Amino acid sequence: MELKNLITFIHVVELGSFTRAAELLGYSQSTISFQIKQLESELGCLLFERINHTITLTERGRELVSYAHRVRSLTDELRESVANESDYRGHVHIVTPDSVCEELLRSHYIEFRRSYPDIAVKFTTADTTDMFDMLDRNEADAIITLDIRSKRRDYIVAREKAMPMHFVASAASRFAGKRRLKIADIASAPFILTEYEQDYRRVFDKELAKRSLSITPALEIGRTDVISKIVSESEMLAFLPDFVTKPYVDAGQLCYLDVSDFGVEIWKQLIYHKNKWISRALRAFLDFVIRVEFDGDGEGTSVKP
Repeated sequence: MELKNLITFIHVVELGSFTRAAELLGYSQSTISFQIKQLESELGCLLFERINHTITLTERGRELVSYAHRVRSLTDELRESVANESDYRGHVHIVTPDSVCEELLRSHYIEFRRSYPDIAVKFTTADTTDMFDMLDRNEADAIITLDIRSKRRDYIVAREKAMPMHFVASAASRFAGKRRLKIADIASAPFILTEYEQDYRRVFDKELAKRSLSITPALEIGRTDVISKIVSESEMLAFLPDFVTKPYVDAGQLCYLDVSDFGVEIWKQLIYHKNKWISRALRAFLDFVIRVEFDGDGEGTSVKP
């Protein structure tokens, strides 16, 4: 079985397109089609259903994904074992919530790129359940969660940190400056929230349900920077991590609301599977994320395997 065919298969799966995989790999589309057909012939099964110019993995195709990733990891491990020990190159795939991805890319990616120009990083966003599924299938090298504190037997928590959360409003809001508000005082106000079942939104809804309360948002969107911007210019409210809203609060555009009877514990955790081979490229990336995302303010907690 040709390794290049497995690599092509991985790219087609990740990009969802023969055409985009061809563009990325520098092949013609006919070459991509031939490599996939060759792989299907060797395995004796159909890997993709092709209907109206769209492709969907078959059940056998889904099974092959994790094996293909394992083969690529083993190949990278072999190459690294005979490479120069100071040589940092390879790929890293990290999966995060939208808000963490935005912050990492905006604040830190250029610094990492300058330090490690030969490491290619792929960022994907997903909810926590999908993140752990991707770790189990070896489709992600590491994840950063923003959720309840996770302690699962099959995973290594490389670093974790409690993340303060606040209700926020425009600095001109009628709630600004009021002391000891109750959640019931603001529950009927118009809210912008992240999508239902997404990370800390799910925790937020569960906490409301304990109080027999619910909030029907006027707008749901994953982009926390957009939420902060709209809230700063309107009478709407939001519930967001402080690392998202702090720049707006510092600029006098948003304010934290003093809601005294509501609190949820949200943790940011850097996690990888206990059976994951840690390449030099992945170690460099993990160390970088630990430094800039967890230890920069001295509040990160190292968790022993």
